[in-house]
Amino acid sequence: MQDGLVEQAQRGDAEAFDSLARMVGDRCLAIAVRILRDVDLAEDAVQAALITAWIELRTLRDPSRFEPWLHRILTNACYAEARRRRRWSEGLRILPVAGASASDEYLTVDDRDLLERAFRRLTTQQRAVLVFHHYLGLSISEVAERTGLPIGTAKSRLHNATKALRASIEADARGTVPSQERLA
Repeated sequence: MQDGLVEQAQRGDAEAFDSLARMVGDRCLAIAVRILRDVDLAEDAVQAALITAWIELRTLRDPSRFEPWLHRILTNACYAEARRRRRWSEGLRILPVAGASASDEYLTVDDRDLLERAFRRLTTQQRAVLVFHHYLGLSISEVAERTGLPIGTAKSRLHNATKALRASIEADARGTVPSQERLA
């Protein structure tokens, strides 16, 4: 069904493209939110990607490759939004959040916050390969295709992103453990 809609949209059928956008829009938004870590920026990236896809749809040779092709466009749109955000927020300074001393029932929230802070410290490119590999469960070759990277670069970026994420989590965990002096 999706291939037929792609073919219709390639012939200029706006309603067919609208149907396609509705089919893939939520998944694209989920990917963009995970890459950019900001819903507003993610919505802008998805909108930009869909506009680009509509304009460039006639260049897609194989209608069955629509979603990977769109994901590559989406990845580039996410990179552009991240660059735009960086230009606007150069003067902002984010203050670290002090670790809360909570009971065991809140440890999962603390762990999630720790992971979120660590994920935000990664570059947009590192987050993109992690999202495609771990969130979507794609193989390295599929990650490379959707990000427009050579396979070796995708492997390297995934390795370095995982290493950086782990280092950031460990550094935060060391910084939030209360020392004996503070407890006394």
